[in-house]
Amino acid sequence: MTSPETIFESRWLGIYRIDHWEYVRRPNADGCVGILATTENDEVVLIEQYRFPMQKFVIEIPAGLVGDEAEHAGEPLAETARRELLEETGYRCGSMLPLITTATSAGMTSELTYLFHATDLVRENEGGGVAGENIVVHHVPISGLRQWLAGQEAAGKIIDFKIHAALWLAGMGR
Repeated sequence: MTSPETIFESRWLGIYRIDHWEYVRRPNADGCVGILATTENDEVVLIEQYRFPMQKFVIEIPAGLVGDEAEHAGEPLAETARRELLEETGYRCGSMLPLITTATSAGMTSELTYLFHATDLVRENEGGGVAGENIVVHHVPISGLRQWLAGQEAAGKIIDFKIHAALWLAGMGR
């Protein structure tokens, strides 16, 4: 394996080169988790937040970085997913099933995404994320999800692909 050359590195983003290929990664994280959270009422719990790179609001599954905080270094992936689900949505889950480990964007970053399916949800608080995140939580019936997402897209929001991938992997893609 060839060692990368560092072109630029800040707290949250690094740009590296191997041979002729430049790519990015997060110097402070080992990857990210994404959580498909479904309620007993056949709803998907989605989040909405402003994403600076997109300059728009994005509809997503709850997600978070792995290993970006010293107090959570070495934490099992499922525990990271549980913690992020609670922080962002206010839900604690009884079951956290791994769905897939996959490249986030293989041509641009070395980051891996770990997708999970959370069920047996219990609402503990309103969610909203940690300081400065301003996350809005949405409960969307699975039966009307396509139409709801189309409406959000028509309103100018970006729909994150991980919603569709996680639903398909959990056997709910229609």
